[in-house]
Amino acid sequence: EIGLAPSRIHPLFDGASSTLNLAMFPSALASPQPDWPPNTVVTGSCDYDRAEDGSGLSDRLRAFLDAGEPPVVCSLGSSGIWTGARFYAAAAEAVRAIGRRAVLLVGDRLENVPPVPDRDVLVVDYAPHSELFPRAAANVHHGGIGTTSQALKAGRPMVIVPLSHDQPDNAWRCERLGVARMVRRRAVSAGRLAAALREVLGDPAFAERAAEVGRRTRAEHGADSAAAAIERVASGAAGGVASSVEATAPGR
Repeated sequence: EIGLAPSRIHPLFDGASSTLNLAMFPSALASPQPDWPPNTVVTGSCDYDRAEDGSGLSDRLRAFLDAGEPPVVCSLGSSGIWTGARFYAAAAEAVRAIGRRAVLLVGDRLENVPPVPDRDVLVVDYAPHSELFPRAAANVHHGGIGTTSQALKAGRPMVIVPLSHDQPDNAWRCERLGVARMVRRRAVSAGRLAAALREVLGDPAFAERAAEVGRRTRAEHGADSAAAAIERVASGAAGGVASSVEATAPGR
């Protein structure tokens, strides 16, 4: 629509673009590096977490959140749910062990529903992370970049159980930020999850650091920054593209 010529460069297999590279993750996770491709812009994350019908929190979930203390929220994103039965069972048991309430986001996989019902554990298929995560005491997730970005924005401590791909690296970076503890997938158990939750919930430093990183991450407007960078290229002003988050006002 804005007149860019088509490109045959595949971003994963053919290397970087000499014109513009958009790094769509929160700047808190990584600062620009000397070996990055030229003309790289860290935009911040580009988030969209609505249900297909555009709805937000369900009335049932909202009532649960309003009825007691902030719960521990457990999510495996859109792909981890396919192998998540062990994780959700351990998470439900861990939350009971530390005397907390929980919300489990299990997708449409019935095998992910813990076998023992508990009025303090609410099981739902989906909820927008942007609305649910800020209302959590802590967020337990798989470390996918979309979920991690939302968890950072929420400003709450985390426990991360990485499954594959970039997730172990994302988890390590969150640990280094002081906002999370990581539990290895093969080591997942109720006891290990309970221990990690006790640590991140019991040490005020995790909450303080998470709140600080959350404020910084919410100030980034990834989609706006990405659009602005693309428009500069389209207008012939690509020279000297910065490698930091663009300060673009929301609602562009």
